[in-house]
Parts: sequence; C-alpha cells; structure tokens
Amino acid sequence: MPQEYQSFDEKIIQQSIAAAQAQSQRIQASATEGHAQSNGELKVGGQCISVTVADHKVCLNLPLGFGSYCFTVPDWVPNGAEVKACIDICTKWGIPCGIEVSLSLNGTKILSQGFGCSC
Repeated sequence: MPQEYQSFDEKIIQQSIAAAQAQSQRIQASATEGHAQSNGELKVGGQCISVTVADHKVCLNLPLGFGSYCFTVPDWVPNGAEVKACIDICTKWGIPCGIEVSLSLNGTKILSQGFGCSC
C-alpha cells in the first residue's frame, strides 16, 4: 500500500512568510536608528498538523518547493499513532530560504530535520 502524503496549508505558510517579511522590515528600520543589530535570520512557525504513522514512516508534502519526503520514526512510535508534524519557515531578511520539520508524540519530540538554509 503506497504511503499517504499529508500537506501543510499553503495559505498559512504564506501568512507566516508575510509576518517574517514585516518583521524584517521593522528590524532594518530600527537598525538605521541605532537599535540592536540583527543578522537577518528569523524562524517563523508555520503550522502543525496531525499525521498517522504507517510502516514506521510519516510522509509529508513540503512547501516552498522542497518536494515530498518520508521521515522514518523509531520503533517506540507505534504504527497507527497520530503524531504532530510542525513546520517552521527559515528566512533571511524576510526571504524564505529553508524549512524545519519536527515530529512529536504526546509532547515528546521524535525528530527534527531542516531543509535549505538553517534556522
């Protein structure tokens, strides 16, 4: 049986990117006024969704052109378990350059993996 790939809501991803861009503009404006400097890196929460473990994997369609990916989970995570998959958007001066996906079960982190630039 083929893996089912779950997706994050594109509208929510775009709203997170818009928030990162607005924050970047505020940081750049305050830097010209002599306030604290920033390297421009910002991680913005995107969304958390519930996904089901099948064959010790969680498969997701990743946004921003990162494609589809299956994450292998440890054996202590039972098949059929509903886990929380969360995505963070990594930006540099408001421009998305990467994502970080984390999986957790009942509040315990299973794994976290980045794609693209780190955040």
